[in-house]
Amino acid sequence: MTAEPIASAIAITGWQAGLVRLAQGIGALRGWRRHLLAMGLGVCTTAAFAPIYLFPLLVPAFTGLLWLLAGVRRPRAALALGWSFGFGHMASGLYWIGLAFLVDAERFAFLLPVAVGALAGGMAIFPALSVLLAWSLSARGPARVAALAGAWLAVEWLRSWILTGFPWNLVGTAWSFSPEMMQVAAFGGVWILSLLSVAAAAAPAVLGEAGSGARRGRLGFAAAVFALPAALWLGGALRLAAAPAAGESAVEGIRLRLVQASIQQSLKWDPVLRREHVKNQMRLTLGRGFEKITHVIWPETAVPFLLDRDAVLRRTIARAVPPGGALITGAPRGSQTQIWNSILALDSRGRILASYDKHHLVPFGEYVPFRSFLPVEKLAPGNIDFTPGPGLGLFSIPGAPAASPLVCYEIIFPGQVVAEGPRPAWLLNVTNDAWFGTSLGPYQHFASARLRAVEEGLPLVRAANTGISAVVDGYGRVIARLGLNEIGVIDAVLPRPVTSMPLFARIGNWSVAFLLFWTAVATFVLRRKFP
Repeated sequence: MTAEPIASAIAITGWQAGLVRLAQGIGALRGWRRHLLAMGLGVCTTAAFAPIYLFPLLVPAFTGLLWLLAGVRRPRAALALGWSFGFGHMASGLYWIGLAFLVDAERFAFLLPVAVGALAGGMAIFPALSVLLAWSLSARGPARVAALAGAWLAVEWLRSWILTGFPWNLVGTAWSFSPEMMQVAAFGGVWILSLLSVAAAAAPAVLGEAGSGARRGRLGFAAAVFALPAALWLGGALRLAAAPAAGESAVEGIRLRLVQASIQQSLKWDPVLRREHVKNQMRLTLGRGFEKITHVIWPETAVPFLLDRDAVLRRTIARAVPPGGALITGAPRGSQTQIWNSILALDSRGRILASYDKHHLVPFGEYVPFRSFLPVEKLAPGNIDFTPGPGLGLFSIPGAPAASPLVCYEIIFPGQVVAEGPRPAWLLNVTNDAWFGTSLGPYQHFASARLRAVEEGLPLVRAANTGISAVVDGYGRVIARLGLNEIGVIDAVLPRPVTSMPLFARIGNWSVAFLLFWTAVATFVLRRKFP
């Protein structure tokens, strides 16, 4: 052996030995030290999401989690470890929900710590189950990496529907800053991004295992899995290279104007100011360039009145309707006994052309579950709980192709943004993120929405009260955007759908079953290869 290979071998042995000592030290932690570190690693994952996007922190987070798991000997300890990691992950990623309780602080501020703590604690059960499952399926090595990635995917899918679902900050969303990385979502949804991200982030953990018998094999495994994001990026870049340039392919004859008035939530429903808010949005709408606009879009509850019951107000607002076009706005509608959170389309005579009622309501925000047992009020104004609409459908208005209407967080549910049957040509999302101020929440919301555009191959038009409003094409590329708390309008074309319907749009969440099957096969094979 020449001097150079000997020196290289010594160097490799040296850093591997250091990793082994570090892994053993972490695995030896017990009691509060183990759980405190687990919570800290969970917090690291939040920094990988919008708007921070420090995605490399996923590596110490999931690698450290597996090193902690190596010191666990009982199922209960594995479950507790996963819960601690999950609590850090959820509490840091969802803290902004507490800001909604400060909008009407006199009535709700006292509930802030309880609500955020209970939500984070409840959501932490899902990571806890994934860690328990990974511990149960494999004792060590590459097989445990595969088991953790598969288990994490399974519980992310579970929390997308159980108890009405809340698939916020799915790990794959950490890549929403990169159009190239997002392209794989067209084939397997955000799910494949989550699976491969956890696998790649956890892969270095195998280098911290003692014993030299399969050292080279473990190094090869870690390198191969860790390289997956680069392969995905390359594939995404090739897909984008074959696509039309961003904004190049547009529906002829349509010019959209999205209005963002940035109204503070504490002022939005003020009886003295409500009509002034509507007038402000009309002034923005009728500003320079209005003569070129065909369709105007206002955000969720932009009109804080029962618009369907107020013909005079509709005729007033109709002045902001382009000739031959339509104004699409969020507004409540209903009666004295029922109320819906709706999207309405008006023509130049103030007639309602189309309507959609939000069907996926926010628990405690728009209604109180088990109201007869829980003596609490909902956060949204009014004494009546919102009534859910019948479900997804097509929103058809003159002069524009049919859209799939989605109110607020209805956009975050993978595979649940388009109704069965005739396909829409775009996703219409109106929202009001003013509840959450200048926090991580609105950025995370927009990041998730962009992935739905890629999954479905449909452009996304998003009007938000305080931001982030945007037009996004079917490849997830932002055509136009207004930032958080900006006041203004977006004038933009309506992009065409992706030419070929994406695989995920065809199979939907069946992709999860496919991914889990092959992850189970990989876990079995790796257990035999690295016993």
